[in-house]
Amino acid sequence: MSASRSTPRPLETLATHQDHQDWLRMWRKGQTDDFHQAKINPLLRRFWHTLVPDPAARVFVPLCGKSLDLLWLAARGHEVIGVELSPVAINAFFSECGLKPDKRKRGKLTRHDSERISLLCGDFFRLEPDDLGAIDVVYDRAALTALPEALRAPYVARLRHLVPPQCTVFLVTVADVDPDAPDEVRAGGIDEDIRRLYAAHFDIDMAHREPGFTDLEHTAYRLRPRPR
Repeated sequence: MSASRSTPRPLETLATHQDHQDWLRMWRKGQTDDFHQAKINPLLRRFWHTLVPDPAARVFVPLCGKSLDLLWLAARGHEVIGVELSPVAINAFFSECGLKPDKRKRGKLTRHDSERISLLCGDFFRLEPDDLGAIDVVYDRAALTALPEALRAPYVARLRHLVPPQCTVFLVTVADVDPDAPDEVRAGGIDEDIRRLYAAHFDIDMAHREPGFTDLEHTAYRLRPRPR
């Protein structure tokens, strides 16, 4: 195994048991309006084909929740594998989509398979490459920006451990912005946090930035791995 694929530290050293419990509780109580999109992400629809023209590409979706984006990707021919901590989210996805998955334990994970979609129920930070198999593209649908700031660098390190070096990434971020900031600031270039996290290994292309509701801004990035 190359140095770039060395195993990052396990989650126990990075986050608390309470972080997990809070996430699981929000799904149990249906308190998901702040992060669950009830429709397919418009930036995915608009820009996916500019990064991933091959329908045979196998797509990994970390921290997937019950996103309808999974269904959209599968409908375009992709084999899709996601990971989500909450069994409530995974069960809701299959139920609401009218799918009946085969379910089996795989180590500390539970795998749900249905047609072109496979969802792993468990901790992203405990995944290993063998849990996913071959991956061509990562679709990060605001998983990075959903994490606490202290976990973002470890998240990127774990992601690079899980997927091949040649893997491309379609990254959608959701960030707070100052509504009183000048237009030229709000319409600026690549976010410095994104540059810091990814620039060492990827060429970063900002596909689109647009204001969302209130003070949220949605940005899509295309990350292409640099030759080694």
